[in-house]
Amino acid sequence: FLGENSCFKGFWLQYGLNTTSMQENINDNPMELIELLRCDFSNPEHCNAEINLLAEYMLDAMGGSEALDDAGNARLIEGLKNHPRVITFFVKINGHYAGMTNSFLNFSTFAAKNFLNIHDVIVKKEFRGRGLGKLLLEENIRFAQENNCSKITLEVRDDNTTAQNLYNTLGFKETIPPMFFWVKYLSDL
Repeated sequence: FLGENSCFKGFWLQYGLNTTSMQENINDNPMELIELLRCDFSNPEHCNAEINLLAEYMLDAMGGSEALDDAGNARLIEGLKNHPRVITFFVKINGHYAGMTNSFLNFSTFAAKNFLNIHDVIVKKEFRGRGLGKLLLEENIRFAQENNCSKITLEVRDDNTTAQNLYNTLGFKETIPPMFFWVKYLSDL
């Protein structure tokens, strides 16, 4: 995984990404500095970015929720900071946090190996359509491969065709046989 912040110009070559297509999709302005970094929950700037990006996602039509209050944000950061298997990646453009993923390393009993669940994929509205979501997902895929995971899972709303199209381009598909995502709430947020 990325232990240090990486500027894209070096990132392209280091990880063998297709720089031509990614450059077209992500960096229309060659003067933009695009960074991909792993979250450090002991860094207050990273914690603020987590809170702000998650709030924007929750308030978005695809999030369909209300943002957390101060007490909820404190629980969020404390919970993520203390979770032993959280993997959060940020993408920044010219120093501005543009998106992130929150993922969790889990264990598959059928495969007897770890798997990665991508829980949140967030790109701020003003940065959408530039390939940043794809970049974040590719970093999760690389992380899962390097950690010998058996699979990567994620949930997507039935009406979020934009996200579904992105996931399909990266090899994600519906499970066979089809599965439902069920929930039982134990308390209010």
